[in-house]
Amino acid sequence: MKIKRIAVTGGAGQIAYSLLFRIANGDFLGPNQPVALHLLDLPQFEGALKGVQMELDDCVFPLLKEVKVGSDAEEVFGGVHYAFLVGAKPRGPGMERKDLLADNGKIFVGQGKALNNAASKDVRVLVVGNPCNTNCLIAMHNAPDLPRTSFHAMTRLDQNRGVFQLAQKANVHTTEVTHMTIWGNHSATQVPDFLNAKIHGGPAVKLLDRKWLETEFVSIIQKRGAEVIAARGKSSAASAANAAVGALKAITEPTPHGQWFSSAVYTENNPYGIDEDLVFSFPCRSKGQGDFEIVKGLEIDSFLKEKIAITQKELMEERDLVRGLLK
Repeated sequence: MKIKRIAVTGGAGQIAYSLLFRIANGDFLGPNQPVALHLLDLPQFEGALKGVQMELDDCVFPLLKEVKVGSDAEEVFGGVHYAFLVGAKPRGPGMERKDLLADNGKIFVGQGKALNNAASKDVRVLVVGNPCNTNCLIAMHNAPDLPRTSFHAMTRLDQNRGVFQLAQKANVHTTEVTHMTIWGNHSATQVPDFLNAKIHGGPAVKLLDRKWLETEFVSIIQKRGAEVIAARGKSSAASAANAAVGALKAITEPTPHGQWFSSAVYTENNPYGIDEDLVFSFPCRSKGQGDFEIVKGLEIDSFLKEKIAITQKELMEERDLVRGLLK
């Protein structure tokens, strides 16, 4: 079987440390797919990156056929079929999103260009580094030869957080919660959609108090990332890596009938009237091999419409701040 090449940026960082061993173990592409890992990080982390490479070697994963490390994006991205763009300056206590955009925007200009020049033309890209929606937009605009449908920004962690909170409140196992959708930006304005979520196959709103859903539930999901930072002094790592595996796996495998997953994708010709030229989280369904569609026809009541308008406005403002980085 042909080796699939997978790039991970920020290869010496915390999220990558939780992510790489799962990919090498087959958690991403399955137990029969041989893989090669291409790890990118800054030159000053070369020693740490080589240490990660040594650990991967010492695990003797049967599926792992090669580990390539380096600090030159174009060289590392050579021939990759999948790219997890994890590396970015993390959000620390008190940091605003505009600060992250200023610090991280140029990184994703370079990585978009490198993907355009060196990656496989059917590459699938998941942007994890925050602010991931707008970073994804920047990378996409700087990769004009790649389809815009190849780029996704991760809202799977928010989806997972929503599933856990609904399950906890309803006193059921997380497997009983389905159809959890995140709309918009991976930020404090994101919209966790309880209206279309299901518990035991029925509407969550019929089991749980609507007031709690509109207030506490939405607030918990919107603030969960900040709460993790406050509790451990660092951004989410293991849960982010777990979500990254789930997010790109959902794109590569056919979605079970009647289900969907959340992913932030390009808004061109979207069915919900969201402003074009944004990367916005929608309910999506995969046809397999990276082909996907936005699920149409979901109910959006006045509460959701108001919240979606807020998150769209934030993304438009972010786009305006990075206009000079968009081709």
